[in-house]
Amino acid sequence: MDDSGAILCQISSLKDMLDQVNEEIEANIQITREIESEIVKCTEFEADLAARESDFTKTLYFSQFEINGLLSVAYESKKSVKFLEEEICGLRKKKMEMLESMDDKREQFVMQCLEFQRGIDKGENEVVNLLSEKEFLENEIHLLDEKNNALKNLMLAFMDEIVQDLLDCNSELL
Repeated sequence: MDDSGAILCQISSLKDMLDQVNEEIEANIQITREIESEIVKCTEFEADLAARESDFTKTLYFSQFEINGLLSVAYESKKSVKFLEEEICGLRKKKMEMLESMDDKREQFVMQCLEFQRGIDKGENEVVNLLSEKEFLENEIHLLDEKNNALKNLMLAFMDEIVQDLLDCNSELL
């Protein structure tokens, strides 16, 4: 009987050890489940971060594209402004030449008028010639004024169109 008591005691001891091993296995299984759960969370977080990184990269590329477009527009605008400044300078030069020509013709006209006054008794032919030249010069002045006004209107319309195009380009880029 002592043997059976010792065997029972040993069985009880082995059962306790087995229960303890089972508890440790269950604890390890629970820890493994928690670790797996954390791994899944980390994987989801990593996927979310990858998606955000992709969005940021896409935003970066769009921003770089937009910046390149704006730089191109700025370069073209500077070229256009330089071209317009050269055109305006040329038009001013032409205007000055026209004004000088008009002044010269006025001066000639005044000189002819003075000569006419000195030689009024020489005949009516000179009077007719001077009057026709005066009429010609007045017509030329009138034509030059019309051309000058047309040129001003054309330049204003051209500059308005360029400004509108630049505004449209900027609004499209934004």
